[in-house]
This record gives sequence, C-alpha cells and structure tokens, in this order.
Amino acid sequence: MRPGGNRGWLLRLVIAFSFAQGAVSMARPAVSYRALALGADERAIGVIAGVYALLPLFVAVPLGRRTDHGRCAPLLPVGVVLISGGCALSGLADSLWAMAVWSGVMGLGHLCFVIGAQSLVARQSAPHEQDRNFGHFTIGASLGQLVGPIAAGALIGGPDMAGTSALALLVAGAGGAVAFTSLWRIERPVTANSRREQGERVPVQRILRARGVPAGIFISLAVLSATDILTAYLPVVGEHRGIAPAMIGVLLSLRAAATIACRLVLTPLLRLLGRTLLLTVTCLLAALLCAGIALPVPVWALAVMLAVLGFCLGVGQPLSMTTVVQAAPEGARSTALALRLTGNRLGQVAAPASAGLVAGLAGVAAPFVMLGALLLVSAGTALRAPARPAGEPEDAGEASLPRAILRRKSGI
Repeated sequence: MRPGGNRGWLLRLVIAFSFAQGAVSMARPAVSYRALALGADERAIGVIAGVYALLPLFVAVPLGRRTDHGRCAPLLPVGVVLISGGCALSGLADSLWAMAVWSGVMGLGHLCFVIGAQSLVARQSAPHEQDRNFGHFTIGASLGQLVGPIAAGALIGGPDMAGTSALALLVAGAGGAVAFTSLWRIERPVTANSRREQGERVPVQRILRARGVPAGIFISLAVLSATDILTAYLPVVGEHRGIAPAMIGVLLSLRAAATIACRLVLTPLLRLLGRTLLLTVTCLLAALLCAGIALPVPVWALAVMLAVLGFCLGVGQPLSMTTVVQAAPEGARSTALALRLTGNRLGQVAAPASAGLVAGLAGVAAPFVMLGALLLVSAGTALRAPARPAGEPEDAGEASLPRAILRRKSGI
C-alpha cells in the first residue's frame, strides 16, 4: 500500500471523528452537571473526570502493538460502541460510582477510536503530508468540541438538573452512533509484503529514547490536560460565578471554533514560524491565558480569552502527532502514538485529580493557575526540542523522503 493519493478516506474519517468527539464533548460537561445534581463536590468531579482516563492507561500500548502489525480500521467501530454505550449508561446511572464506571467505558472507547484513527492517518499519509493530514484529522475533534458543548448547554438547565443532564447524555450516545455511517471502506488493503516489512517488535525503551518522542508526548499531555480541565471545570466556575449552563456551552464551543480556525491555517503558520517556534509561542500564550481564567473577569473578557486560548491549543495536538510519528522507528509508529496517548491519559488521570484537590483547597479557579504552570513547562520543552524529529536511529535506515524535502514540506 502506497501512502498519499486520494483523500476521500480522510474526509470520511474526519466526519466519523466529528460525531464520536461530539458525543464525548457533549457528555463530559453533562457528566459534571449530573454529578453536581447527585451531590458531588469539586473533589468528586475531579475523580470522575480522572476515571475517564484510567482504563485507557492499561490498554493503550497493547492496542498500539496490535495496530502496528495489523489493520487500523477494526478499532473504529469498537470505539464508537463503547463511546455511545458509556454516554447512554452514564445518563441512566443514579449514583456517583456508577457514573465513574461508565465514564471510564467512554474513555476506553475514545482511546480505541483515536488509536485506530491516528494510526490510519500515519499509515496512509506520505511523510510530507503528515502535518497537513493530522491537522485536518484534528479538525474532526474540534468540530465535535464545537457542537457538543452547545448541544449540552441547550438541553441542560432548569430546576431538574439531574433529569436534563441525563437527557443530554442519552442524546450524546445517539449522536455518537452516527459515526458508524462514515466508517465504510476507510482503510486501504494491506499487502502481505507490507506486513512482512514491519519486522520485529521494537522495544518501548527504544521508542522513548528516540529524539523528539518524549517532547512530543509531554507537549501533547499538557495541551490535552488544558482542554480536558477546561471542559470539566468551566461548568463549576460558571456555577460559582452565576454563568448559565447555556453560556458555558457557548464559551466552550467558542474555544473549539478558534481551534478549528488554527488548524485551517496551520500549514501557513508552519511555513512562517517553523515547528519549534510555533509550539513554543503558542504554549507560552496558552499558559498566560489559562492562568488569566482564574481572575474574576466579565463574561465578554472570558470569551475573548477562551477564543485566543483555543487558537493556541489548536497547534499542540497535530504537531505533536507528526513529531512522534516521524521520530519513531519504522514499524513502531502506532505504538509510539499509543505511548503519546498513554501520556495523554496519564495527564487526564493526574490533572483532574490534582485539579480537584487544588479546587478543594484554594477555590474553583485555582486549577487554571495549575494549568498555566503546566503549559509554561511545555513551552520550555518545545523550545529545547530538536528543530526536526531525529527520525529513526542511524542503524535503522531512513524513511522514504530526503530530510530537505521533509523540512520544506513540514515547515520545520
């Protein structure tokens, strides 16, 4: 199978990812509101948000190994089933522990879908197309993050917060199932020669030692933690500041819209600034803006801050994917992406739990100061990262295109 060529599969993948991510983005704030209605405090919200990422920690690398030596597409419908089921069953749950369990199932489904989808993009894209294709792929996530919170905000509210949040979760489950309609013939056939060329299993230690992989993992962790805590804790901030759930949904969707705008202009930005400077500047600005959310600013100022923050956060995910894929050894790229997702999920376990603790001790705005510090560290990591991925170890040979072409096409 040759990468590149017709990109109809990428459009179908973006559509499917939009519905799957939309279900998750609608469910996450709905879970927070339903948990609040069932008597949860800030610490309990943090625990439930952390459980979403707990199950994936144990299965990400095995799934990546399987995908390196097999097909990517079968993970996609499995992910959709788990996402839709987790959303619907969270809406039917009547206790906090049950909500935590089904939140974990939802997170496992999201991991399955994302590993399969990212591996598909890496496998079916030529090296010089990866920045662009990963950017387009993540537009699907941003579209879901745009529509999901608005839909949740439109359904949740009134005196029966438990009932309306349960309805939102059931609707999210139904919406996620629509992703099935775009998964037909999405993966090109893999020849027997392609399977044999993959070679032996690459040790995890060797993948993590590849220059560029650790930096890509940490930047991705920081950016996703920021997005995750924004989704989980902005409703809590809204409750304390008297901001209606519908307005919180609009604010979260505004951030997602800005992220989409960023990814539409990602290629020109790469040509203008290069990968290292672009990552460093956007992480630094995101750090300042996250810390600024802790200030008691009016709603219009919060909207401006979230829009700029969304634009900055839009850079980290696609570029960290490309960095990890191009730095990983041949035949271990799905595993490297799984390690990146493991880092993401580790952040999604630790960050909400830490945020819950910080919120309990210092107030609901304090987690955003914590996020600012994390993004500041990631800006330093991006600054010290290599200007281009180191690629495979010298004894493993080079990828298909010369380095000069990679630099020019990727904007490094």
